Amino acid sequence: MDPKRGSLSLSVDLIRTIAIVLVIMLHAANESYYVADEMSPEGVTLWWTVNIYNSLSKPSVPLFVMLTGALLLMPEKVGEPLSVFFKKRLKRIGLPFLFWGTVYFAWRFIVHGEVISGSSILQGVLMGPSIHFWYLYLLLGLYLITPMLRLVMAYATQNILRLIIAVWFLGNGVIPLLGLLVGINLNSNVFLVAGWVGYYVLGAYALRIRVSTSVLYVLMLWGLAWTIVGTYVVVGIVGQHFNQFFYDSSSFAMIAFSFALFLLLARVPSKMIEQRFPLGNRVLNLISQNTLAIFLFHVIVLELIQKGYLGFQISLSTMNPILAVPLITAVTLLICLAVIIPLKKIPIIKRLIG
Repeated sequence: MDPKRGSLSLSVDLIRTIAIVLVIMLHAANESYYVADEMSPEGVTLWWTVNIYNSLSKPSVPLFVMLTGALLLMPEKVGEPLSVFFKKRLKRIGLPFLFWGTVYFAWRFIVHGEVISGSSILQGVLMGPSIHFWYLYLLLGLYLITPMLRLVMAYATQNILRLIIAVWFLGNGVIPLLGLLVGINLNSNVFLVAGWVGYYVLGAYALRIRVSTSVLYVLMLWGLAWTIVGTYVVVGIVGQHFNQFFYDSSSFAMIAFSFALFLLLARVPSKMIEQRFPLGNRVLNLISQNTLAIFLFHVIVLELIQKGYLGFQISLSTMNPILAVPLITAVTLLICLAVIIPLKKIPIIKRLIG
């Protein structure tokens, strides 16, 4: 049990670390890289590399959301005053949004040469100054419904919780698959439990159930295989415009993969890591305590590395993509930590960067 997490017995640091590494890997694999002949050995290698790394890294945000649900939807938190809850959450994401939003506006102006106007700033505030800021808006939405979901998780029976998750899984994972495979479509209004709410509830519910470890491994590998092979088949038969179908967080394969991975990681005792791997535990803790700052900063670091702005270039265009993706991921993480950790020693900056 991690004493900092109350009665929650799982390695929060491990889950957060795996999730942020997968986020960076996902963005490293999706570098824009032109290949003259997509059917050439180079083009085929690139496509399969991106497909496999995409499939491996797509559980990243589902892991974050399920972990957030596990931490915030615990029944004992149902009595927390709304003012206290929202003050904590605003402190968590409000200042980092303002700080990093300003950084990305400056980056767009200085590096990309964009003209920054009042309307572009307003649009950036409403929609996010960079594409990955969507996650902060997702967190805000989840925070807004957390007080209500706490009541559900505290007082609903197991059957009610299973029903909520089943409706979400059917509407998001099964019905779209039937539409793709056999053209059977059902009006989406039937399934009102949609999107990330399902993962949020699933994270809290998953810790209440017992699933054998062997079943979880099978489920994880099955979901991963479906994503890799399904993407290949769909692109080959239906076309490139469906290439994101199995990558989508709500696809049945990605739900299975993410759920199984979350529970497998949750079953790794934090005390075992602390006792057997003290150095590894310190690394996990270091990364875990800085995941928000790493998440918000890593897109700039990726661009610096891939475009050679730091005096060296690591890119899918300069080396074998099979090696480039993990190398870019590792270097990006190290640079993020090298910048963020010293900055966090400054009290005012620590509050700003997350």
